[in-house]
Amino acid sequence: MKSILITGGAGFVGSSMALQLKAKYPTYEIYVLDNLKRRGSELNIPRLKAANIHFVHGDIRNKEDFDGLPKIDLILEASAEPSVLAGIDSTPDYLINTNLTGTINCLNYATKNKSDFIFLSTSRIYPIETIESINFTEATTRFEIAEQQTIKGFSKNGISEDFPLDNYRSLYGTTKLASELFIQEYKQFFGLKTVINRCGVLTGPWQMGKIDQGVVVLWIAKHFWNQPLSYIGYGGTGKQVRDMLHTDDLFRLIDWQMHHLDEINGEIFNVGGGTEISLSLNEMTTLCEEITGNKIPIKQVPENRTADIRIYITDNSKVTSKTGWKPQISPKQIFSEIYEWIKENEQQLASILK
Repeated sequence: MKSILITGGAGFVGSSMALQLKAKYPTYEIYVLDNLKRRGSELNIPRLKAANIHFVHGDIRNKEDFDGLPKIDLILEASAEPSVLAGIDSTPDYLINTNLTGTINCLNYATKNKSDFIFLSTSRIYPIETIESINFTEATTRFEIAEQQTIKGFSKNGISEDFPLDNYRSLYGTTKLASELFIQEYKQFFGLKTVINRCGVLTGPWQMGKIDQGVVVLWIAKHFWNQPLSYIGYGGTGKQVRDMLHTDDLFRLIDWQMHHLDEINGEIFNVGGGTEISLSLNEMTTLCEEITGNKIPIKQVPENRTADIRIYITDNSKVTSKTGWKPQISPKQIFSEIYEWIKENEQQLASILK
C-alpha cells in the first residue's frame, strides 16, 4: 500500500481515518477529497495539513475533480450526505448526486487505477417497517429486544446481514443501498477488490452533530451549553435505542480490511457497537448529566418523527468471525472524550454546535 484516497476526507469519519492511517503508516501518501459543504469540516483542514496529508478541494459529483490525483492503490469511500431526512422535505437531487452518482464516479476512478475499494455504507439500508415490526419489551429506561423473534436476520444480538431488504428505508438509505449494488457489479465485471461496511451510529470527537445526524455529540453539546432538548416520538419517553461506535474502533477494522482485502473480497459486514455499546436517549441524558454536571429541560413530543425507528442494534457476529474485530470503547468513554473535546475547543465550536 502506497497511496490512499479518502473521499469525504475532511468530514468527521474521513478525517479521523486519514489522521490515524498517517500516524500508523507515515510512509503512506494519503489524499483526502472533500467539498467542505458540511459546516465545521473546514476545521479539519489545518489538522490534515499538519499531518502531511494531501487535501484536495473537490466534489465526488464531478468526475473532473479526480483528474489531478495520482495513481491510487485504495479508495476509502467515506463521503455522504448523511441525513436520514435528506430529500424528504426538499429536492433529493444533492442526496442522489452525492450518494449514488458520486460513488459511481469513485468506482470509475478505482477501475481506471485498479484501486481496491472500501465503502462505508449505513445500517439505514434496512427497511423501516420491518425494523419497526420486531418484537420488543419496554423497560424502565429503554426499549429492549424480546427473546422471541420471527424475522429472518434478527435475534437478541440485533440485525444481521441477512435481514430482509424489501420495503422502503428512506431516500438516504436507498442511495446507499443502490451504491452497494453498483459496487457488487463493478467487482464482478471490472475485477475490483471490494468490501462494504454497513455502519450504525458513528461518533467521537470532531463530529459536528446536528438534530438529524450526530445525535451523541448533539446531546452532549446541549448539556454542555445548558440548552433544551426534546424526546421526539414513541410517547416522548426517550426510550428509543441505538448502538454506537467510536471512530477509533472503526479505524481498527478499516486498517485490518485494507491489509487483508484478499481474504474478505466482496464481503458485506454489519458494523456497530452491538448491545453492549448501546444507549437509549433517556440513558444518554443520565450519562450527560453525570459527565457535565448540568441538568437541562427536555420536552416530551409523543408523535414520531419521519423515518424514525424504535431500536437499532448491530449484530457483529459475521465481521467478528471473519476478521476477529470487536468494538471496545464504552459509551462512558465515548461521551467523556466528546465532552473534553468540546471543553477544550469551546470558543471554536460554539457557533457550530451551540
